[in-house]
Amino acid sequence: MFTSGLQHVAAMYAGVVAPPMIVGPAVGLDAKETAFLMGASLFTAGIATLLQTLGFWKIGARLPFVNGVSFAGVTPMIAIGKDRGADGLAVIFGAIIVASVLGFLLTPYFSKLVRFFPPVVTGTVITLIGVSLLPVAFNWSQGGNPTAGDYGSTRNIGLAALTLVIVLVLRKLLRGFLQQIAILIGLVIGTVIAIPMGMTGFDAIKDADLVGFPAPFHFGAPQFEIAAIISMCIVMLVCMTESTADMLALGRIVGRPADERTIEGGLRADTLGSAISPLFNGFMCSAFAQNIGLVAMTRVRSRFVVAAGGGILVLLGLCPVLASVIALVPLPVLGGAGIVLFGSVAASGIQTLATAALEKGENALIVAAAVGIGLIPIAAPDFYHAFPKDLLVVLDSGISTGCVVAIVLNLVFNHLGARRSSEEEPAEAAPEPVPMAQSVT
Repeated sequence: MFTSGLQHVAAMYAGVVAPPMIVGPAVGLDAKETAFLMGASLFTAGIATLLQTLGFWKIGARLPFVNGVSFAGVTPMIAIGKDRGADGLAVIFGAIIVASVLGFLLTPYFSKLVRFFPPVVTGTVITLIGVSLLPVAFNWSQGGNPTAGDYGSTRNIGLAALTLVIVLVLRKLLRGFLQQIAILIGLVIGTVIAIPMGMTGFDAIKDADLVGFPAPFHFGAPQFEIAAIISMCIVMLVCMTESTADMLALGRIVGRPADERTIEGGLRADTLGSAISPLFNGFMCSAFAQNIGLVAMTRVRSRFVVAAGGGILVLLGLCPVLASVIALVPLPVLGGAGIVLFGSVAASGIQTLATAALEKGENALIVAAAVGIGLIPIAAPDFYHAFPKDLLVVLDSGISTGCVVAIVLNLVFNHLGARRSSEEEPAEAAPEPVPMAQSVT
């Protein structure tokens, strides 16, 4: 049980620590505080996973379902907390708490609204998540600090390219458990190569404690700003949509189809875990799709195995020195691995879109408009410079704007539009929305 649980941790470890790795430096945290943030994310991911697998009352899907920090919130959180330091984190945590509580109250109704989130919506949003994160990997590959003298140097980009090649080769040559942790192995090899080049240091480990606890409100009491809350509410809807799709897929794999009650319990665990997470300096939690693939591959379907993985995550979060080891990894090495990590998220979205029947109705138009508007903050970062500052928290997140556009256009063309068509042409039946279960292979 321990080794199988450890395998789940290995498969999702990089995904858990990547968001705090991105958000920490973006809001001005140093290496030590970023390492603390990563440890807190491991701790809260473990709590969320235990809520999901073991559950209590009406909370928890009670499936082998892994929860961790959602990538969907990274770009909006950077927009909220940029250049604010610890105050930025306080605003982020306040917005997550409000969005999570609202999400918890919404779960009984959201579980009945699955038909409004077909693959054309979920695929678009997941694709935008991956594409929005790729510029972060490119920035890391150049060195991470545009003001540094070696930013974009051939040494930095060369190390990133070497790490990328190492990860790809490992994924090709390794099998089973080692293949699942190819990204982690690539990070280790890249860091070892960087040591004699003088591109990493051990200061973070020297300052870290062997045992520690993510003290509540380490970065200050939560602050509540309406624009930030709106942005994170949109992220919460995205996370709930992804988790619903993942529960439908996992239910089929383990031979226990996820009904409305299971989905409702799973979403309650997601939102409760997300509400608790900021208390211990963690971020919004949602399902990790890569672990669903691990369940299918290993055929180990016990939820208690995944609960063991949740316990391991909690223990890792209580050992700051282990979390600080990750701070040894130089940014170019992270950039090379990040291209694979973030690109795989975009590829997952494209795979979902492949099931969205883009040749029917206006589905292709929905994707075109949502992706186009969602890419504005990436392709033209100053596009909204004349808009009020509060609106920029939402508009500067391509994920948030793209999600809103996809949902609205899907309602207009595939629901309201379909009803009008059926009234005007009664002989032709309105097309049924694509079941969400088809959004995950």
